[in-house]
Amino acid sequence: MNPSTLIGIFASILLLVSVLFFTAESPESFLNLPGLAIVVTGTLAATFISYPLKEVLRVVRLVGLVFRRENTYVRDDINELVSMSRLWFKGDVRAVERELENTRNPFLRTGIQLVIANTKEDEIFDMLRWRIARLKAREHAEAQIFRTMATYAPAFGMIGTLVGLVNMLEVMDSGNLDVIGPRMAVALLTTFYGILLANLVFKPVAVKLERRTEERLITMNMVLEGISLITKRRLPSFIEETLNSFIANYHDEIREPDVKKPRASGSAPAKG
Repeated sequence: MNPSTLIGIFASILLLVSVLFFTAESPESFLNLPGLAIVVTGTLAATFISYPLKEVLRVVRLVGLVFRRENTYVRDDINELVSMSRLWFKGDVRAVERELENTRNPFLRTGIQLVIANTKEDEIFDMLRWRIARLKAREHAEAQIFRTMATYAPAFGMIGTLVGLVNMLEVMDSGNLDVIGPRMAVALLTTFYGILLANLVFKPVAVKLERRTEERLITMNMVLEGISLITKRRLPSFIEETLNSFIANYHDEIREPDVKKPRASGSAPAKG
């Protein structure tokens, strides 16, 4: 389980429990199945109308990525690139080909295969950059579906509210507050459901998928840089150091925090 997702789910449950048990006389007052059905069904219907069926079905499995910790295998890719660079630097093409059979990164495999085939450097970069752009566009479209659902959910919540207000107006002439009050509460609950689903489910999933895409793009650009250095026949040690800089953690790239330098022994303190 992804720890940040687990914390978010726990905080969401805590929020809902607080709302249901500490701000309402009865938790059942926040339960309105017809209003929830309007929001969920309307959001799904509008999403299916907006996007092709294969795209909507594809994003269903992406929800699982939000809940599990995904390993990008960056360290494995670096080790494979450095190992292949050593073999390529020695001119052992057969060994590079055998190494390619064990790699699980298709992007890396394609790049090295193009290098072995003596493809021009510009053509290699054009091919790999096109694949990076394609992945970015596809995964951005997948995250955009959830952002679209986050837009639809509050709108259908308002529709449910309007339906509830119409039902309330039908009994306004009676002046019976025991009937008008509950119907007004039911009308407002659909808006509550829409806003809750949009900001607690759909938008967070979209942001999570976008962050996943950013991490994958960093990995692909790292592989692209490694292949670029291999085509230029740079030293394997230089390639390793360059690739390690992609995953190095720096608190601040611009300025390091102030560090008090030890005073030299025997030096007199500065006068004010």
